[in-house]
Amino acid sequence: MRMITPLLTDLYQLNMADAYWKNGMQDHHAVFHLFYRKAPFGDKACLTAGTQEAVEFLSDIHFSPVELDYLATLTGADGAALFSCDFLDYLAKMHWQLDAAIMPEGEIAFPHQPIMRVSGPLIQCQLVETALLNLVNFQTLIATKAARICDAAAGDPVIEFGLRRAQGFDGGLSASRAAYIGGCNGTSNVYAGQKFGIPVKGTHAHSWVMSFDSETDAFRAYAEAQPNNTILLVDTYDTIEGVKKAAAIGLELEKSGHPFLGIRLDSGDLAALSIAARKILDETGLEHTKIVASNDLDEYSIRQIKQQGAKIDTWGVGTKLVTAYDQPALGGVYKMGAIKAPGGSWQGKMKFSNDTIKTSYPGHLQVARQRDPAGAITKDTLYDCKLVISAPHPDQQPLLVSALENGQICRQPDALDLIRKRAILNWQWLQKRATPELAVDPQVDAAKARIHKTKAN
Repeated sequence: MRMITPLLTDLYQLNMADAYWKNGMQDHHAVFHLFYRKAPFGDKACLTAGTQEAVEFLSDIHFSPVELDYLATLTGADGAALFSCDFLDYLAKMHWQLDAAIMPEGEIAFPHQPIMRVSGPLIQCQLVETALLNLVNFQTLIATKAARICDAAAGDPVIEFGLRRAQGFDGGLSASRAAYIGGCNGTSNVYAGQKFGIPVKGTHAHSWVMSFDSETDAFRAYAEAQPNNTILLVDTYDTIEGVKKAAAIGLELEKSGHPFLGIRLDSGDLAALSIAARKILDETGLEHTKIVASNDLDEYSIRQIKQQGAKIDTWGVGTKLVTAYDQPALGGVYKMGAIKAPGGSWQGKMKFSNDTIKTSYPGHLQVARQRDPAGAITKDTLYDCKLVISAPHPDQQPLLVSALENGQICRQPDALDLIRKRAILNWQWLQKRATPELAVDPQVDAAKARIHKTKAN
C-alpha cells in the first residue's frame, strides 16, 4: 500500500482544485498555516510531533496513473464524470513545488501558533490539507498525552504497549513513535522498533500461564526459555500466590547466573498489591527485582496510585495513551493566511467567525521565541515574516524553520532520540514555569483590523 498519495485527502479538496483550475486560478500562490485553537486535556500547550513525516510526505507526493484512473471513475449527481480529462491531465503533469516551514518536533506549541506554514501554488496547498492535518494532529496529541503520563510517573520508566487497542495498524505505528517522543522509554510494537529504532519491551501473556498444568511450571519454563528477559506476569490466578511462586523461580534463575528482572501486576489494587509484592521479593532476597504495573493506566491513575505509596518501578500504558482516551482528537486546523495572483502582491486573508476563538490571523506567520538562561520559554511573539525581516526582539529566535523548498527537503531530519530529548526538556521547563507571555506583533493586529474594516464595508 502506497501511503504517500495525494488521494489521502477529502473529496472536497479535489473539488476545489478542479474549481480553481476552471476559474483560471492555477497560477495563484497562497500561504496556509496549520495550528490548533485549544490545548487538549485541559493543559496549556502541546508537544509538536508529526511535522517531520509531513515534510517527507510533501517531498514525495505525485499523482500516479492508477490514482488518476480512479479519479476518472468518479461521477456527479447526474452520472457525468466529476473531473474532466483535461483537469486530470493537468494533475498528471503538475510539478509539485511547495515550501514548508515547521516547528521542529518536540517543541512546545501554544494555541494559534503555526506548527507548519505551507506556501506555493494555491491548488497544491489545498490538496495537501487533509493529509497534513492527519499526520500532525494525531502525533502531536499522542506526544502530549505521553508527556503528561511520564510527568505523572515522576521519573519511573513508562512503556507504551497499546498496539492491540490502537486505531488501525497505521494509528498504532504513529502512536508508538509519538509516545516515544513524549517521553516513553520503549514500546511493545516490534514494527515501530524496526522502523524507528525505539527500544522494544515485553514479557508474556496470561495464555502462557494457562497453557501449563501449574503456575510454577509456567514460570519455570519461561525462565528457562528467556533467562535474560524474565519478567513474570503474576495475576493469572491469585496475585499474592503468584508473586510467591515467581519469587521462588526468581531465586532459581539467580542461582543459575541470570538476573530475575521483575514481575508484572495487571489487575486489582495496584498500590496495595505492589506493597505486598515488594515485601515478598525483599524477604526472598530479590531487592533488585522490579515491579511492573499495567491495567488501563493514564496520568490520573498513575498519580493516584503513587500517592497511595505504591512500590511500582515501571508503568505499562496502552489503551488510554495510544487512543488519547479522554480527548481522542486535537482539533487542529489549516487556514489560509495570504494569497497572490500572478504579477500581483500578497493579500492577507483571515477567517471570520462569531466565535472569537475561530478567527484566524492573516499574513505569513512566524513565531519568535525567547528563553531564559535555563532554557525555559519566557515570551513568544506571533509576527508576519514578510513584514518583519527578523524577530521583533533581539533576544528572540524564529521558531519555524524551513524544511521544504520547491518540493525538495532542505533540512536534515532530526534523529528521533534528539527529538525525544528536546521534548522531555521542553515539557519539564513548561511544568516548572508559569505560562510565558504570548504576544502578537502590532503589524499583525493592524492587518487583521484592516481586513475586518474592509469586510465590514
